[in-house]
Amino acid sequence: MTEVTTIDPSATPSGTGCAECTAGNGPGWWFHLRRCARCGHIGCCDSSPSQHASAHAATTGHPLIRSFEPGETWFWDYQTEQFYDGPPLAPPEHHPLGQPTPGPAGRVPADWQDHLR
Repeated sequence: MTEVTTIDPSATPSGTGCAECTAGNGPGWWFHLRRCARCGHIGCCDSSPSQHASAHAATTGHPLIRSFEPGETWFWDYQTEQFYDGPPLAPPEHHPLGQPTPGPAGRVPADWQDHLR
């Protein structure tokens, strides 16, 4: 298992959507969201056009993420490429239930499946 120091259960999510996509870095939409287990950064998954969660892990050295999707509590380690169970994290545990997947509403192109990686 990844060292416990890579998880900070008290770190709150940086927002309800991908921080970089929301800020205008990339096409502005995502497929699924991932939460950094160390600092709470919310980024888009590797199937999303911009892959901001893995870019955050590479830039910061924070290798462990948790899904930020409703009903999903798994952790993924970019270094070992393995899934893990982990402790509960500070709420909220997922994006708002009314937020669509892919999201956010109004920014996803009609041909979004053609843009997945």
